[in-house]
Amino acid sequence: MFRTHNCGELTLKNLNEKVTLSGWVSVLRDKGFMIWIDVRDRYGITQLIIDEERSDKSLFETAKKLGREFVIQATGTVIERASKNPNIPTGEVEILIEKLEILNESKLPPFTIDDNTDGGEELRMQYRYLDLRRNPVKNKLIFRHKIAQEVRKYLSDKDFIEVETPVLIKSTPEGARDFVVPSRMNPGEFYALPQSPQTFKQLMMVGGLDKYFQIVKCFRDEDLRADRQPEFTQIDCEMAFVEQEDILEIFEGLTKHLLKSVHNVEIEKFPRMTYDEAMRKYGNDKPDIRFGMEFHELNELAKGKGFDIFDKEELVVGISAPTLNSYTRKDIDRLLEWMQRPQIGARGFVWVRVNEDGTFKSSADKFYSEQDLSAFAEKMNAKKGDLMILMAGKANDTRKQLSALRMELAERLGLRNPNEFAPLWVVDFPLLEFDEESNRWHAMHHPFTSPKPEDMDKLSIDPGEIRANAYDLVLNGNEIGGGSIRIYDRELQAQMFSLLGFTPEQAQEQFGFLMNAFQYGAPPHGGIAFGFDRLVSILDGSETIRDYIAFPKNNSGRDVMIDAPAAIDQMQLDELAINVVKK
Repeated sequence: MFRTHNCGELTLKNLNEKVTLSGWVSVLRDKGFMIWIDVRDRYGITQLIIDEERSDKSLFETAKKLGREFVIQATGTVIERASKNPNIPTGEVEILIEKLEILNESKLPPFTIDDNTDGGEELRMQYRYLDLRRNPVKNKLIFRHKIAQEVRKYLSDKDFIEVETPVLIKSTPEGARDFVVPSRMNPGEFYALPQSPQTFKQLMMVGGLDKYFQIVKCFRDEDLRADRQPEFTQIDCEMAFVEQEDILEIFEGLTKHLLKSVHNVEIEKFPRMTYDEAMRKYGNDKPDIRFGMEFHELNELAKGKGFDIFDKEELVVGISAPTLNSYTRKDIDRLLEWMQRPQIGARGFVWVRVNEDGTFKSSADKFYSEQDLSAFAEKMNAKKGDLMILMAGKANDTRKQLSALRMELAERLGLRNPNEFAPLWVVDFPLLEFDEESNRWHAMHHPFTSPKPEDMDKLSIDPGEIRANAYDLVLNGNEIGGGSIRIYDRELQAQMFSLLGFTPEQAQEQFGFLMNAFQYGAPPHGGIAFGFDRLVSILDGSETIRDYIAFPKNNSGRDVMIDAPAAIDQMQLDELAINVVKK
């Protein structure tokens, strides 16, 4: 038996018990006549003690061989600590060692295995197996596990069944790029790794399984950032014989259950907002509604005053930032520089101070009177001490830029409290969006999303005006889930493929299996998928999903620990009939 207890459970209740612990040496303090060893495992830390009055001399010899992260086994008696540590559960006791064995030695780690480590991110990713020993990393993975258990419990209680779907599937041209896998048995042919189990879960509804879910690994070969990885995990769900309202009710319930079980937060009803309203008020389709600073369109008030920057543009729009009248000209200039970075691409903005005495000061005073600026303030609900910021340009570009500014100002003002949770349903997305480069329509969600019933007649007349029977769940300015009511009629699905530029032959080649299944009594159905990594991170007060993945990739999509991706042996390439052109 390697241990009778773990390193996080012994207390004064265990006094005088003989115990055996195993773990890693965290800290070693040698006073010559006395040695303390902090031994650590997943559960916590316990202090061991050797002293010359009560311990065998051989224990000193063994202890002096120890180094950080050595794996040891210690047997001894639980005694009360003379100097207690109130910061850890085991801080009132220590183990007077009677037997000490080195189970494995360790090289000196490249960084300290401590909550506040001296290791940089890339170094810690290279030695991720060491980083996992640190409490901040370990606790995030434990938190992830608890969320997964709560999800399974909630959905199982709602009669969902968990079903695994294939990992080796067929590549499709829609959506993000696929990761492809060559087939040795079928030279020149390839599997793809799934971007989602979309068609399989629809086929399960045709198969009568009624309610399905899966916590499933998915893959997308796309550009990376802090909240995106080439492989990620979804809570994937589908239901038969449902309308949009049924799905929103079930999965609003799931989110409420998680908020209650994790944070004891109760939210009575999630607000809803149309896509058009979200874009108009916040400039994006996943608004953070924990704070205000809504957009206000000012064309009627700002145009026609001789200010060409506003007069010639499609949209004049602004926000009122609370308390930022205190910003100096240098502060405003730095904010303008931030907006003009290539990532944002703004040309500039006009600022208006709302002074404490009710007067105004603007960067465009030459064109706008005190009365004009007062009208701006009234329209924008600006208060004394606020700073109004106005932008102009093409509607979509300007809203996007102002949205980035709104989020940045909220960050600076401390308005994005990670311990506050503001969920929101966004509904009525456009079904299609037109891509000028390819000169064709693309599905805004995916090609299996049904139009809203009242927009069906627009399919052949005005595709750009069709609303999707789709919905996204937003939490604190992050999309955590999205789904739709699906097409379940073969003819409507064929019409959708045609709108997206598929020939009948291409549609049959790519999705013939689904179209054929629709001929055998497909029920009305719909579903949703949550980004599990993102959901977990936000519930834990973070927005960086990498911290909640056991072995993540870096910003270049590389696993620096195992050095992947990597070249493969020429013999393997020959077996796969792949000819690699070397750069």
